[in-house]
Amino acid sequence: MTGKTSAIPTELGTENIGRLLKKYAFPAIIAQTASSLYNMVDSIFIGQGVGPLAISGLAVTFPLMNLSTAFGTLVGMGASTMLSVLLGQKNYTAANKVLGNILSLNTIIGIAFMVAALIFIDPILDFFGASENTLPYAKEYMRIILYGNVVTHLYFGLNSAMRSSGNPKKAMGLTIFTVVFNTILDPIFIFVFDMGIAGAAWATVIAQCCALVVVIRHFSDRSKALHFSKGFFKLDTRIAKDSLAIGMGPFLMNSAACIVTLFINQQLRKYSGDLGIGAYGICNRFVFMFIMICIGLNQGMQPIAGYNYGARKYSRVKEVFWKTAKMATVVTSLCFAMGMFFPHIAAGIFTRDPELLDMAAKGLRITTLAFPIVGFQMISTNFFQSLGMVSKSVFLSLSRQILFLLPLLYTLPLFFGAEGVWISFPVSDFMASLMTIVMISRLFKKFSILKDGDEPSILGSQL
Repeated sequence: MTGKTSAIPTELGTENIGRLLKKYAFPAIIAQTASSLYNMVDSIFIGQGVGPLAISGLAVTFPLMNLSTAFGTLVGMGASTMLSVLLGQKNYTAANKVLGNILSLNTIIGIAFMVAALIFIDPILDFFGASENTLPYAKEYMRIILYGNVVTHLYFGLNSAMRSSGNPKKAMGLTIFTVVFNTILDPIFIFVFDMGIAGAAWATVIAQCCALVVVIRHFSDRSKALHFSKGFFKLDTRIAKDSLAIGMGPFLMNSAACIVTLFINQQLRKYSGDLGIGAYGICNRFVFMFIMICIGLNQGMQPIAGYNYGARKYSRVKEVFWKTAKMATVVTSLCFAMGMFFPHIAAGIFTRDPELLDMAAKGLRITTLAFPIVGFQMISTNFFQSLGMVSKSVFLSLSRQILFLLPLLYTLPLFFGAEGVWISFPVSDFMASLMTIVMISRLFKKFSILKDGDEPSILGSQL
């Protein structure tokens, strides 16, 4: 056991928090930035090589892709949180069982989602805002993405486990590899082979297949403390239940994103037509780059917070939260500055169509109005998630999108037309952030009664 335990990241409980965040968050930030570029690359090549209607068709697929991501995070994020806590408790046998269940659960859920979505692809895309002009593009792209759905679920789930088990740089390297490989394949498939939007989809699937091979080989090495073990692939109902419960927060957040994007598309189609949906697609891709950096910060914080919570080192748990929140605020403030002062430059990356460009630039300026406070809201939501406080995480995940954004999407356009759809974003961000401040303040007030080494149930009973 000595050789194996040396591979466990016990530094999470002893190393300086600032240095740990650099070690765990920076690779995750690079990986997530690369992941956002991964999505942007498809949009750029599709917009420049296929046309503005193809951009709108791609935007129509966002709700379905969000839903697919929701099912992937349901397993991956929940299991990764469990892994961090179990490693903090030095329960390596249980951690290996969790790893095996990531493989089993993601395979089952990935296949089920693919089959259901392919059967009902036409009515789904029509419901999500596709018109007779954009449906062919959306359908062609989404069918290929769905063929690789199991691969996507397995790759993201196991990559997250790799990061949580003390290999953040390798996890980052794999994500960068998928981006670079996808970027190489996109122009070849779209321009050289003249495959259009289908070429972008195939490039995505092929890149993820190659990355999955590497991550499976990593966990097949039995010399590692965390590895695939014989018999551990059998679905453990208790582990499955616990990981799904913990992963319910990000699942509901992504599911809510699916629902919200559906209504956004419907409202923009009603007030602005197909190009309105395309403009939202451009804004979404640009803003998503900064959001993904915050997600990278969250992923860096998660194993540190989870491990120290499991090890009952509460002072370190609090410290990692505040340092991560400050970093996220800087990131989202930068997004605000870019959106306010350089919207045409940002939107111009995706399209040369003047009408679409003006519409996207205006939408970007409005969308980013409340972004300086969005980073804090995101970190707080994930902080509850990292400690296994599912109900708090779920509530904060849903408040911005369901409690505030959805009603605003229907009421504000009645007074302001298409502009009302865009105004809904900063207003809901502001309202959700106020609620977050209240909840995180209550949490830290209860945290103040704990000393390192106290039973975590004390905290739970107070909440």
